[in-house]
Amino acid sequence: MELTIDNVETSLTRAVLISLFTWRRANPGDLVDDGERYGWWGDSFPAVADDRIGSRLWLLRRAKLTADTIAQAELYARESLAWLQQDGHVLDIEILTQRAGPNRLNLGTVLTLPSGQRLAIEPHEDWQVIYAL
Repeated sequence: MELTIDNVETSLTRAVLISLFTWRRANPGDLVDDGERYGWWGDSFPAVADDRIGSRLWLLRRAKLTADTIAQAELYARESLAWLQQDGHVLDIEILTQRAGPNRLNLGTVLTLPSGQRLAIEPHEDWQVIYAL
């Protein structure tokens, strides 16, 4: 298969969505409200030491949307996408946040590719997590 910008964009978009919305296991020091640390089972046996998939954004699911929560979301997003830069797929990662009402935070990314081109990825509303009580 020939490598085209469309293939790269599709692959990077898929990688960003998986990285942001797969639940990474909580760190030992993370506060969890129900005792569950969750996370993808495959992280128990990484091919590369300490290599983990996903983000800890799920830890914020019940947090009040404050400036601190937004900063934490940016940190978790950056942590989950760092591998893209470490593995040379992108030169830079910009995390975009926008408060959209009292209970909603929009999260997006702008990736700078090795060619210098910038790729904006804004997850569609279909990717929102809806919590039912």
